[in-house]
Amino acid sequence: MALSGWYVKRVNRSDVRDFIELNHYSGSINGCIADYCYSLYNPDGVMCGAMFFGRMAMANQWKRFSNSPDNVIELRRLCCIDDTPRNSESYFIGRAIKLLKKDWWKGIIVSYADKEYNHTGTIYKATNFKMIGEIKGAKVIMWNGKRYHDKTIRTKYKGELKPFAKRVKKALDDGEAFYKKTAGKYTYTYEIS
Repeated sequence: MALSGWYVKRVNRSDVRDFIELNHYSGSINGCIADYCYSLYNPDGVMCGAMFFGRMAMANQWKRFSNSPDNVIELRRLCCIDDTPRNSESYFIGRAIKLLKKDWWKGIIVSYADKEYNHTGTIYKATNFKMIGEIKGAKVIMWNGKRYHDKTIRTKYKGELKPFAKRVKKALDDGEAFYKKTAGKYTYTYEIS
């Protein structure tokens, strides 16, 4: 078996941050809640994949899936290096969900396949997630080759805009950043019982 000796373990956000920012198409974990982080390792102990689950980003978004925010968690980021063996992502997701059952409890995992990047959710289908619909495209801010949620420029701390929010807002005002409409996403769910 190509994945013999590979393993998954729970890690800290700081352990996966650089890996995800280097290998995930978004290039960022800024603003993401990361309650449960997991890494995929090859038999030599080298990290080859990273993912994290966290509470949903948008207020009241959980209401689409449950009657309590405590029953919903989102698979926020998932990535593996390009030369992992076949089926690495599905192996990784399966093992991470087993660990999540112990670390969290039971409820609904939500994840999205981003049509902007031609993702259709193949890996979710392969791991028994159910496609439950689509979300229309949203307005995002493009700056320095990265995209940021529109709420970035409204993020406050103690009633004042955060420094990063001020920089992005200034970049918009100066024409260095711009708004773009995205293609939308497919919504997938997986129920842990």
